[in-house]
Amino acid sequence: MLRTHTCGELRLEHAGQSVTLCGWVQRTRDKGGILWIDLRDRYGLTQLALEEGVETAEVREQARQLGREFVLCVTGKVAERHSKNDKMPTGNIEIRVEKLDVLNPAKLPPFLIEDDTDGGDDLRMKYRYLDLRRSPVRRNLELRHRVAQATRRFLDGQEFIEVETPVLIKSTPEGARDFVVPSRMNPGEFYALPQSPQTFKQLLMVSGFDRYFQIVKCFRDEDLRADRQPEFTQIDCEMSFVEQEDILRTFEGLVQYLFKEVKGLEIGMLPRMTYADAMRFYGNDKPDTRFEMKFVELKNAEKTPPTADQTQDIVSGYSFPVFESAELVVGINAINSAVYTRKQLDELTEFVKRPQIGATGLIYARVEADGSVKSSVDKFYAQEVLQQWKAAFNAAPGDLLLILAGEANRTRKALSELRLEIGQRMGLRNKDTFSPLWVVDFPLLEFNEEENRYFAMHHPFTSPKPEDIALLDNPQTIGQVRANAYDMVINGVEVGGGSIRIHDRTVQARMFSLLGFSDEEAQAQFGFLLDAFEYGAPPHGGIAFGFDRLCSLFGGADSIRDFIAFPKNNSGRDVMIDSPSPISGGQLKELSIATAVVGK
Repeated sequence: MLRTHTCGELRLEHAGQSVTLCGWVQRTRDKGGILWIDLRDRYGLTQLALEEGVETAEVREQARQLGREFVLCVTGKVAERHSKNDKMPTGNIEIRVEKLDVLNPAKLPPFLIEDDTDGGDDLRMKYRYLDLRRSPVRRNLELRHRVAQATRRFLDGQEFIEVETPVLIKSTPEGARDFVVPSRMNPGEFYALPQSPQTFKQLLMVSGFDRYFQIVKCFRDEDLRADRQPEFTQIDCEMSFVEQEDILRTFEGLVQYLFKEVKGLEIGMLPRMTYADAMRFYGNDKPDTRFEMKFVELKNAEKTPPTADQTQDIVSGYSFPVFESAELVVGINAINSAVYTRKQLDELTEFVKRPQIGATGLIYARVEADGSVKSSVDKFYAQEVLQQWKAAFNAAPGDLLLILAGEANRTRKALSELRLEIGQRMGLRNKDTFSPLWVVDFPLLEFNEEENRYFAMHHPFTSPKPEDIALLDNPQTIGQVRANAYDMVINGVEVGGGSIRIHDRTVQARMFSLLGFSDEEAQAQFGFLLDAFEYGAPPHGGIAFGFDRLCSLFGGADSIRDFIAFPKNNSGRDVMIDSPSPISGGQLKELSIATAVVGK
């Protein structure tokens, strides 16, 4: 090794020792009589000192020629610093330089390699290899490493075996769009990159590997946002001879272990919430339960409300057309927020009217100090009716009621976004607070009116609840069938999801039929799985965690890109290597692809 120590490990007890360090120049400070250099590597930063009359003139002159990010190898003695820095682990010592070798000079970087850099996202992504030198980015990848190692330790201790599954697989029509790869040896035919190892891990269960896991790269050709990348990583797991309770208990244990190992937190048992309650009280199947602010329904005219107690109506019959025509009138109580100004309320109104939110307006009501209610619809509602609203919301003086109305699903979605916005403004979404839960009892199928057919809410291999299987035989009750499926949600983010799988060929064929597959199509796409079920498939189920999302959650970041060494931008491009890019006509010809697609 060129070095004897790293730039992060030397302390006062090393004083007097001769050491050799290697690293990059963070900055230099030349005070004439003394010259300081901050030397940085992955492990930390150490101050080098060169004092006139102590170090040789040759070494001092050599040091004065150094620029930022020069790569050095430095030999010297550890000495106690006169002016200590208690903000850095090596702040009590410095190296009195005896020998300095420049291993490689460096151009001036296009942005500062510091915690608070002057580089914007695009510039830092173009020079990602420089961005990775910054401490915050390095710490993110170190956290990712710790999460991966802790995951492997826990699952290994639970008798799981790590098995790699293929990356070049068959394209399937369900789910997101596939990335496809042409086959040179099979002209006109294509592989697909896996959206998940779903069918392979089920085949491993048929093979008798009763506890499988893999930290695996997956690919989806879909529109991107902060928590999506075209390639991402899953903690993918499957178990045989289990029921839903076994899966929940096992992977609740994994997440408890990760919080303890990575964050030093005890999170306890995870509460459970049905999908119906999540939608009813939060308008969202991944509710942020760090704060309450549950929905309160003032009118519910849906044809099949989830529960009978949602059919109350204390807003109709007062000639307010918005409420009279609405399928659902629902709101939240923003506690102690009656102080909101008219300008703030107008901002909230504009927020819910954004196209991506979809509401047409916002009704509000303040509970005054004397207990009376002042609303934006006083023209239509007498005080005695507004007091009923107050009672329904369990509101107190100083509270602010925010109410939306309209078609049920759209209104719940809009109020969910408003609830999160209010929670953010009230400081209730603290990134250092964690509120995990299981959401269970999802619908098995959802009907798409445009295509006039059912789609699987999770995927086609999800088993229905055993007690609901009979409902599949009646077209009127198919939509009521619940899936044997579950999601883990933390702070409003779905970090994992899975299900008990179908392991019987007849039931799986029935599921394909409900999803619009002919027998021939099902056999062509999934015949290998259907055939395998005839050779003794055990009952099995599993889960997959979004590894990147889990890391960003632990790291307190909104974007998973911060925890990926070389991420893509929001257009799916790697601006550092300029990918994707055209390929030559010769390559296309070799792949039996028409050269007309060659662009630039």
